[in-house]
Amino acid sequence: MKRRFGLFSARPAPARAEALPAAEGRHRLPPGLRSVAGQMFVLQLVILVLFGAAAVTALVLQAQQASLAEARARSLAGAESFANAPGTLAAMRSAHPSALLQPRAEASRRASGVDYIVAFSPAGYRWSHPDPHLIGKHVTGTYGQGLAGHRYTSTFRTPVGQAVDTTVPVLDGHGKVAGLVSVGITVRNVNARVMRQMPLLLGAGAGALVLATAGSALVSRRLRRQTRGLEPAELRRMYDHHDAVLHATREGVLILDRNGVLLLANDEARRLLGLPADEPGQHVAALGLGPGLTALLSGGRPVTDEVCEAGDRLLAVSLRPTAPYGGPPGSVVTLRDTTELRAVAGKAAVAEHRLRLLYDAMTRIGTTLDVARTAEELTRFTVPRFADYASVDLVDSIQRGGEPEGTMMRRTALTGIHEEHPLYPVGTLTDFGSETPQAIGFGTGEPVLEADMRALSGWQDQDPVNARRIIAHGIHSMMVIPLRARGILMGVASFWRSERPEPFEEEDVAVAEELVARAALAVDNARRYTREHTTAVTLQRSLLPRRMPEQSALDVAHRYLPARAGVGGDWFDVIPLPGARVALVVGDVVGHGLHAAATMGRLRTAVLNFSALDLSPDELLARLDELVGRIDSDETSEAGAGIAGATCLYALYDPVAGRATLARAGHPGPAVVLPDGTASFPDVPVCPPLGLGEGMPVETLELPLPEGSRLVLYTDGLVEDRDRDIDSGLAQLRAALAGSAGRTPEETCTDILRTVLPDRPSDDVALLVARTRLLDRDRIAEWEVPAEPAAVAPVRSACARTLDTWGLSDLGYTTELILSELITNAIRYGSPPVRVRLLRDRHLICEVCDGSSTAPHLRRAADTDEGGRGLFLVARLTARWGTRYTARGKVIWAEQSLNGDRREPAADTAEDLLDQWHDDQWDDATS
Repeated sequence: MKRRFGLFSARPAPARAEALPAAEGRHRLPPGLRSVAGQMFVLQLVILVLFGAAAVTALVLQAQQASLAEARARSLAGAESFANAPGTLAAMRSAHPSALLQPRAEASRRASGVDYIVAFSPAGYRWSHPDPHLIGKHVTGTYGQGLAGHRYTSTFRTPVGQAVDTTVPVLDGHGKVAGLVSVGITVRNVNARVMRQMPLLLGAGAGALVLATAGSALVSRRLRRQTRGLEPAELRRMYDHHDAVLHATREGVLILDRNGVLLLANDEARRLLGLPADEPGQHVAALGLGPGLTALLSGGRPVTDEVCEAGDRLLAVSLRPTAPYGGPPGSVVTLRDTTELRAVAGKAAVAEHRLRLLYDAMTRIGTTLDVARTAEELTRFTVPRFADYASVDLVDSIQRGGEPEGTMMRRTALTGIHEEHPLYPVGTLTDFGSETPQAIGFGTGEPVLEADMRALSGWQDQDPVNARRIIAHGIHSMMVIPLRARGILMGVASFWRSERPEPFEEEDVAVAEELVARAALAVDNARRYTREHTTAVTLQRSLLPRRMPEQSALDVAHRYLPARAGVGGDWFDVIPLPGARVALVVGDVVGHGLHAAATMGRLRTAVLNFSALDLSPDELLARLDELVGRIDSDETSEAGAGIAGATCLYALYDPVAGRATLARAGHPGPAVVLPDGTASFPDVPVCPPLGLGEGMPVETLELPLPEGSRLVLYTDGLVEDRDRDIDSGLAQLRAALAGSAGRTPEETCTDILRTVLPDRPSDDVALLVARTRLLDRDRIAEWEVPAEPAAVAPVRSACARTLDTWGLSDLGYTTELILSELITNAIRYGSPPVRVRLLRDRHLICEVCDGSSTAPHLRRAADTDEGGRGLFLVARLTARWGTRYTARGKVIWAEQSLNGDRREPAADTAEDLLDQWHDDQWDDATS
């Protein structure tokens, strides 16, 4: 019953017995018969037994009547047959009727199965009888009807017992009764026939009783399951309690079946819904409850305290299905009258709407560090949910990241429900008049509310024509909120209403202030970021190469793409080196912002300085690693933040040898594209990133490059990001480079960025593509020089002839002077072998190589010194000179300009110096 009524649960049998002392007499019954189901079963069983007995009695009586009727019919048929049989009349008129009739009567009796056939005279004397002793004796009973010529059937006692007797007269030709024939069947035989049918009758009755009992047992079992074995008194008590609670509760209760038909409604539900007294059995759609409540009750979905309107009432409706709790499919509905809470609920809904508005603003305003985008997010968020039109006007310097200056404001964002409107468009620079709400709000820092713009309040004075258009457009209410964050007043936000009839109120001002305060903080953050970003970009641009230097070894194209998140620390460089060589550098500093940009500038400067020393790639990276380690140590001890991490790839290309030497420190290796379009990634030995080498040696890779090959250097931002690993990026890069024979470096850069660059790069990207050239052999002259002073003169002569061939005879005198000094120093202070090389490139390059690693140093000789002026003379006659070291010695080089701005030696200085010494008397200080 707990699942049936939802109010009570059945108690154990002892508890029920104690609860019902008035029914002690029933407690003598077996426990199974005390319940409603048990008593119903006993009652049905008694009724079935009585019904069965009555049915059997009726069947017996019916069988007996049927047997008597059959006996009458048989006796009548037998009497008629014997009376009308041929010879019966003649036998009765004969002299000895008994002798003729007795045999025939007995034969007929035995054949027909009757108990007797008696033929007797009109006087009543028997002519035949089954008992021969009764022949000739007078019959019993009356037979007047037979004498009258009528046949009749009666039941009376005969000598053979109670019998059913039919008497038929035998008439002669004149209609006179010649005799009578009486045929009888004893009642004993009739009853015997009935008794033979009794087993069938009793069996049928017993079978019917068994079937009825089984059906009653099944019905009783189902009733027991439905009543949970409760006794009648307890069932009645529970029903009374259920009915009392159902109708006494102050909540309306409805019970619906699975099809939405109303099965039950308590008094409170009738009162709340205005239901008539005959509402059970009707569908909820026919009760006139209103579309909202009808749809809720018909839908069948579980709800809890869902508010619906029912006429002038506000009801909290809860609906639960009954099937999961043991009941038939349907639902139970409870109704609570919450009409008095309508006003409170309305205020709560308004407060909830505003809280939801402010919460949504937290997630949708200030998603980027862009001033204009943040202002636009504010206007898009407030239209149309709060206003019909919204705009943001900022002091012009704010958009550039500066501090607010003056009162001139630029319209930064504008959003409206219609594209056509009379408001100033985005980008308009306005100095609002002193009487306008914008100027008042910006000047006082307080919100300004114009509830009725049609009233003349001074806002129309600045632009009367546009003011009339605004009123004509239907804009009737305006609100201006200053944008203030961290004590800085940056502009104003304006809100207008046109299609909403209600004007702005003070409560709207409070909500708008919250929205604008959040947006103002985001605008200030974006302003600060813009300022820092502009500073960092300016610093970075100033630190990166502004143009590629002139050189003849490589055709170079480059790309640099800063990350969207801010300025990073990627850099590249192309550095011309002596001997027509060129160094390519690509590096990356971890992180973004000013620190990364400043660190990048320091590293680039360090690489330029180390390159000026003409160091090999491995030695340059070793010194750069040592420098970064020292910087990290100093800055970490002082400020707690050093270089978080840096990588570098350094490639040195020699156009004379057609060979590139590469070394890298934690940086991705280069890609090489041969002239036939074959792309590969050479396995350049890698050492730890800069600052982490800890003195480990740096290895290099020498790579021969045919003319027209392309060397591709890049940073990891090109091939790696959050959504793609470096292997996938390298595969895309290989695919972009493969088969691109004949492409220029510029075209190669474009192809790479189009196919490899991520859609939204999260890191800076630096890309260098260099196509190699070779210096023509006819622009190179080389000589082996014996280690003796006399060998200088032949080399000078050969040099003069070479310069004549190159069309540089005007440089012959200076070049011979330079070579003489350098060769003499190599012979005197160096070690064999000594070689001389002239290169004609953008400059005329003189190189003297020897096997010693001792380099000369320029110094100023005293007036009394006999030597020490050779290198001074070389420095005066050349554009620049220097020394570089090789694996087996050194090279002293000097460059002379081929243009008209080359330096000419003074006549007295050159002649005087050359005349003072012979070729074997050159003397210079050495280190």
